[in-house]
Amino acid sequence: MDLRFGDSKPTDEERAAVDALLGPPESSWEGADRSDADLRWARGGREARDRRDQLLPALHALNDRVGWISEGALDYVCRRLTVPPAEAYGVATFYAMFSVRPRPATVLHVCTDLACTAAGASELCATVEARLGPESGVKVERSPCLGLCERAPACLAIRAGESARPALEDEAVQAEGGSGGAAPGDGKGKGRRGRNTLHATAVCAPATPARAIAAATAPESAPAEPAPETAVPQTGTPALTLLHRIGTVDPTSLDDYRAHGGYTALRRAFALGPAAVIREVTDAGLVGRGGAAFPTGRKWQATAAQPDHPHYLVCNADESEPGTFKDRVLMEGDPYALVEAMTIAAYATGAHRGYLYLRGEYPRALARLTHAIEQARTRGLLGDDVLGQGYAFDIEIRRGAGAYICGEETALFNSIEGHRGEPRSKPPFPVEKGLFGKPTVENNVETLVNVLPILTMGAEAYAAIGTPTSTGPKLFCVSGSVARPGVYELPFGATLGELLALAGVRDNLRAVLLGGAAGGFVRPDELDIPLTFEGTREAGTTLGSGVVMAFDDTVPLPRLLLRIAEFFRDESCGQCVPCRVGTVRQEEALHRIADRTGAAAADDIALLREVGRAMRDASICGLGQTAWNAVESAIDRLGAYE
Repeated sequence: MDLRFGDSKPTDEERAAVDALLGPPESSWEGADRSDADLRWARGGREARDRRDQLLPALHALNDRVGWISEGALDYVCRRLTVPPAEAYGVATFYAMFSVRPRPATVLHVCTDLACTAAGASELCATVEARLGPESGVKVERSPCLGLCERAPACLAIRAGESARPALEDEAVQAEGGSGGAAPGDGKGKGRRGRNTLHATAVCAPATPARAIAAATAPESAPAEPAPETAVPQTGTPALTLLHRIGTVDPTSLDDYRAHGGYTALRRAFALGPAAVIREVTDAGLVGRGGAAFPTGRKWQATAAQPDHPHYLVCNADESEPGTFKDRVLMEGDPYALVEAMTIAAYATGAHRGYLYLRGEYPRALARLTHAIEQARTRGLLGDDVLGQGYAFDIEIRRGAGAYICGEETALFNSIEGHRGEPRSKPPFPVEKGLFGKPTVENNVETLVNVLPILTMGAEAYAAIGTPTSTGPKLFCVSGSVARPGVYELPFGATLGELLALAGVRDNLRAVLLGGAAGGFVRPDELDIPLTFEGTREAGTTLGSGVVMAFDDTVPLPRLLLRIAEFFRDESCGQCVPCRVGTVRQEEALHRIADRTGAAAADDIALLREVGRAMRDASICGLGQTAWNAVESAIDRLGAYE
């Protein structure tokens, strides 16, 4: 049974928002005034169906302009793109940042995830709600991790509307006199007229009630908040490989980037040729930095060898793991490095179009990457003839809208294509049939940025960093009970204790969470664990994406475990039964035993183990497979309920 919206009509403002993205409708079948020709035949259906991938940008356009998505607006989008209403409704309700019910134009997202919870986010949220009140015109929403863990607690204010000035975007635009506009779409993005930049955003971290209220009541007038020096505490250290430009180079200046070694790696890539670039990446031993640790060179080679064309490159910049913020720091502090690295990866794998799927909660990264892509295109570093080498490549940014599951590569492809962000069954694998059913290589931000030093220093020199099986440098996101939270770069093989010593771990350390919500806890007497994929695996935990969250004895462990369970329940896409039901049962059991210990909790702990095994063995993707990890490690290693 399909869904119909009846007589709901879009407002003029809603039409304007969609038309600014898709262009004016060409026939009454798309929403224009009816003409005699429209009475004789239907026009434009095939072209509209080819633009199904514009559904998510169209929903963003409405949300940015109006603040929510009405039935009339959604029906208009469906007519423009020939999408069944039920499917469009399913997509609109899939993402946390959208609303299909009326809400105020201003929404204040207050992070209540692990680092922020430990820093008093619950009290902050309650205070802000009490002071603002319902008459303020501000909706306060408790949010999953905003990727600002080094400055916890954090909040993000978003105000919709045509008159709202995007303050954070001005920061990048004014730096080099650019216009800040998005790339015109082509290929699958054909018909795109530009990116809607009408909404205003304001990041507030660390947040106090007064600062949060000020950001919520006037985000359009909030000054652009500079990235804090503490984001990279090692700034200025000569030994840095991936972070050496952050804090020393103007992230908005292409000239400054090139003066500090920028585009040297791309020139060497063109000199080597695609096959030799893949060989260098393979010989360097680079593996994925998102947690799966799959060999990057093997993935690139498999994609490049596919006879089906076109090939696509997708950069996964949707880091949503609680405690993870390294990709945000790279994108905000060194955006041209990511543009260059994506160009190299595309050249090596035979792709001519790249998609950068960016978290919707990262407004500063959006502004800086938009600016960097525009400048690179203007200077001949993107486009039809990159560096005069006869190679064509361009990048389009796609904004996510608050869905942790879209960090899974096939869920990300579905999201870009205009479907619900649900994982696909494998095989076929993305290197064979990925985005739009074509061979696709997908890497996260940190993985791609590692390609630059591989080409500039050579595979042998790169492989000499770290250990024989875990080569190169690794970024770690350190937060929680430490004196100097931030992103740290260390060679693989350094111990957990050495990392925490750099960050200044506080006294009375209770536990350390490795790998984020999908990782596991370790005890204070296990700090000699080597930070390698094989070292953490032997220790019975996981390195994951590099999350290291320290908690002292002032943080109630049961409360953290409940927050982890709530996170997985909320973020489960619901596609498979083990995850959809298991995450709910896990949270229910943890609620029951929150104030109980010993024998009284034994039955629920046994139930947790049974549910956890079922999720791990039978879930379609990594979300369900890892949802039990942190709770299991807290019970077994920390004696959380003894």
